[in-house]
Amino acid sequence: MNTSLVGRAADTRAEPAPPPRFGIGVEGQRRADLGDGSFRNPVVGGDHPDPTVLKDGADYYLTFSSLQSCPGAVIWHSRDLVNWAPIAAALTQPLGTVRAPHLVKHQGRYFIYLCAQRGGRLAIHVSHADNMRGPWSDPVDLGLDGCTDPAHAVDEDGSRHLFVSGGRRIALTDDGLATRGALVRAHAEAPRLLRRGEFFYSLGATASGDGPPGSHVVKVARSPSLSGPWEACPFKLMDRTNGAADAWWTSGHANLVEGPAGDWWLVCHGHENGGRLGRQTLLQPVEWTRDGWCRVKGDQLDRPQRKPRRGAASPAGPALSDDFSSGRLGLQWSFFDAAPGELLRVRHDGAGLLLAAKGRSLADCSPLTCVLGDRSYVAELEFELIGAAQGGLALFHDARGFVGVGIGDGCMHTYSYGQEHRWMQQPVPGRHHRLRVTNHRHLVSFEHAIGDGPWVPSPWLKDVSALHQTVQDSFASLRLALFAAGEGEVRLRRFIYLGPGRDT
Repeated sequence: MNTSLVGRAADTRAEPAPPPRFGIGVEGQRRADLGDGSFRNPVVGGDHPDPTVLKDGADYYLTFSSLQSCPGAVIWHSRDLVNWAPIAAALTQPLGTVRAPHLVKHQGRYFIYLCAQRGGRLAIHVSHADNMRGPWSDPVDLGLDGCTDPAHAVDEDGSRHLFVSGGRRIALTDDGLATRGALVRAHAEAPRLLRRGEFFYSLGATASGDGPPGSHVVKVARSPSLSGPWEACPFKLMDRTNGAADAWWTSGHANLVEGPAGDWWLVCHGHENGGRLGRQTLLQPVEWTRDGWCRVKGDQLDRPQRKPRRGAASPAGPALSDDFSSGRLGLQWSFFDAAPGELLRVRHDGAGLLLAAKGRSLADCSPLTCVLGDRSYVAELEFELIGAAQGGLALFHDARGFVGVGIGDGCMHTYSYGQEHRWMQQPVPGRHHRLRVTNHRHLVSFEHAIGDGPWVPSPWLKDVSALHQTVQDSFASLRLALFAAGEGEVRLRRFIYLGPGRDT
C-alpha cells in the first residue's frame, strides 16, 4: 500500500520536527485530542452538519443531518466532549433528505425530532428509543407540512412543545409523538432551547450578510417563560467570520451543553478554510456573565485549547477500514440517495459483502459512501465482479459531481466531474481487481491491479477542489464511494484506509 502520505522517521541530522497540528488517531486519521490535556478543532471531522448534543449523566451524545444518506442519523458517544465514536444509526430505512435533527431525553426516553423531504413534501418526524443504542422506532410523521428545524422544549408546567421554522411553535402530547392544537407565533426562527436557572435561553443562527459564504451570526434571547416576553442578548455570543483568511467559517446550529466539571461549552458546525470537508463539528468554551448571559471565550478556533475538565477517557473513531466479515454493514457506510429497500442490496456470503448492481454507471447507482475527516489519505478496495456488474472506487459529491474508476465489461471506465470519459477506456481482463485512490490536498490519482498483480498507476491526475458545497450549490460533501452498476453483483473483499499521520 502506498504510504507516501504517512509521516516517516525524521532524519537524525535534521532539526527536531515541530509538534503535529493534530493528534494522530486510528489509521493515521487526524484526531482532536492532542494527548497533552488540550484539543484542536474539529472534534468530529468531516461532513457532520447541524449537530445536536445531549448530556445524559456522564455521557454525551451527538447526531447530525444525514441528508440523502441511509442508514442515517448516526449517533455518536463521548464522555469528554472531545473524543467521539459512532454507536448506532437511528434511521435504518430511507426517509428522504434528512436535516436539522434535535436529540432530547424526556422522562427516561430518547427522541430525535427531524425534518425530512421526500419528493415535493417537507415534514417533521420523530423517532424514539428506550436505549440510545436502539432499537429506534420507525419515524412518526407529525403532520407539520412545510416546517423545518424542529426544537423540543418543556415549559415551566411540564408541557412539551416543538418550535419550528417561521418563528412558530406547537404543543405536543405527553408522549411527544403527536401534536396538540395549532401552530402559534413564537419569538425566534429555528432556535435551540435551554433552561438554566430562572430563564429559558434560545439560540438561532441567521446569515451575517457579510464575510465568506456560509458565515452566520448566532443570536441569543431569554425569557422566564416559553410564551415570552423574550429579551435579546445585548452582545454577540460569538463573532461572525471576519474574512476569507479565517481558519474556520462558522455557520451556526449552535448548542449549549454543560461540561463534566459544570462549566459550559458551545457545539456548532463550521467550514474549514480550504479543507473541502463539509460542515465539521466544533467545540468552544463558554462563560456566563454576572447578569446571566453567555458568550464564547478562549482562543481562536484553529488553536489548541484546554479540554473540558474531569472528562472520562472515551474512544475516538471510527476506523474506516473494513474486511466485510462482520455480517452487517459498518456504521461508516451509507447509501447515497437511497430508495425504499436499498439496504436489501447488501448481503454477506462468508467471503465478503455482496453489493447488488444498480443503474448504468456511477451517476445513478446509489453508491455506498463514507465520510472522511482528512485532507489527504490513501484508500484501497479489493473486489470481485459477478455477472455483468461494474465495480469501482470513487470520490462522490452527488449525482452531478464525482471522480472515479470502475471495472466492468472487460474494460476500465474513468469518470470525471459527473461524466464518463469514454475515450479513456482500456481493456482489463479478469474479475478479481484492486483499486487505490490517493488524495493529497485535493489532487487525486488512481492505481489499478489485476488480482494480486502489480499496481499500475493511471496517468490521470485530477483536482477535486471544486467539488464542495459552495461551488456545487449543494449541502452534500465529497465522500469516498464504493459502487456497483449494471447487472449482477460486486463482492467487496477488503477496504483499507490510511490517513495522513503527521502530515496534516
